Amino acid sequence: MIKGYQSELMDIYEKIREQEKEALETRRKEISKSCPKIMDIENTIAKLSLKLATTAMKNVPNATKELENIKNEIKNLRATKYELLVENGYYPEYLNIHYRCKHCKDTGYIVTEKCRCYNQKLVQIYYKNSEIEEATKFNNFNTFNIEYYSSSRVGDERYSPRRNMTGILDKITHEYIPNFNRTDDNILFYGNSGTGKTFLTHCIAKELLDAGYLVVYKTSDELIRNLKEIRFENNQNLEDLLVNCDLLIIDDLGAEQVTEFSVTELFTLLNKKILKKKKMIISTNLNLSDLTKTYAERITSRLFGNFTLFKVYGDDIRVKKNLSKNR
Repeated sequence: MIKGYQSELMDIYEKIREQEKEALETRRKEISKSCPKIMDIENTIAKLSLKLATTAMKNVPNATKELENIKNEIKNLRATKYELLVENGYYPEYLNIHYRCKHCKDTGYIVTEKCRCYNQKLVQIYYKNSEIEEATKFNNFNTFNIEYYSSSRVGDERYSPRRNMTGILDKITHEYIPNFNRTDDNILFYGNSGTGKTFLTHCIAKELLDAGYLVVYKTSDELIRNLKEIRFENNQNLEDLLVNCDLLIIDDLGAEQVTEFSVTELFTLLNKKILKKKKMIISTNLNLSDLTKTYAERITSRLFGNFTLFKVYGDDIRVKKNLSKNR
C-alpha cells in the first residue's frame, strides 16, 4: 500500500478538481436560467480574455494601448457581473471555480513543495489503510483503566504502579500531546511485558492522528522488514514515510531478530530522524541493562541521550483481564 500513496493522493486531487468543475457548471446553468444577462457578460469576458492573450503575442503598433483598453473593459465587465450577482442574491465569487485548498488550487503542490493539505490527506489514507485504525477503536484514553495498576508499592520502586502510571499519563496528556508541534521530544517506554506499553502507544497514536499528524506504527519485526525493502529494493517512498512522518512508533523493540544488518539499519534510521528532529516513540520489554547488552553502544547512546525514559511496571494486565473474564 505504501507504494500506492502517491498515485492514490493524485487520484484524490483529480477527483476534487473534477467535482469542482462539475459544481461550477451546475452553477453556470442555474445563472443562465435565473439571470441570463450575467452569463452574457461572463461569455464576453471569456472572449476578451482570449483577445487579450492573442494581442499580447502580436507585434503590432499601439499594442500596449490596445492591451490596456482590453484589460479595462474586462475589469469593468467583472465589476458589473459581481454587482448583478449580489443584486440577484448570489455572492460575488459564485461563478468562479471554488478551490478546497486555495494554497495549492487542489493540486497538492505549491510549485515543487508539498502543500499542507497534502499531508492531511496522506494522514487520512494511511490511517484508513493501517491496522492502527482498528486498534485505536479499542485502545485509547477513553478506555484506559488505571484500576489495572496496583496502588501498593512493589519491590524497590519508589512509587506504586498506579502512581507511576498516573504521572506518565499526566506528562503525556498535559505536556507531550498538547505541545507536540513545539517539541523535539522522543519517548522510550520500557518495562515488563503486559504492563500497558503498547496500549499507551495506541492511545498517543489516536490522539495525534485525529489531530492531523502523520503517525506511522511499526512493530520492531515490521520495521526491520521495511528497512530490508528500503536497502535491497530501493523503496524510496517507504524510506520517506519512515524518516519524514511526524511520529514513528516502534513497538516491542528487542523482539526482532537482532543481526548486524538490523543494528546498522536501525542506527541509521534513528540517527536520520534525530538529525531531522522527527519524533519517535519506542516501547520495549527489555530493561536498560538488557538494551545495552543487546544493541551496540551507538544505538543505546541515542536512546538514552535523545529519549525521555518512562519505566512502566506492575502486574501483567493481560493476565488480570483473563482472570476477570473467568470469574
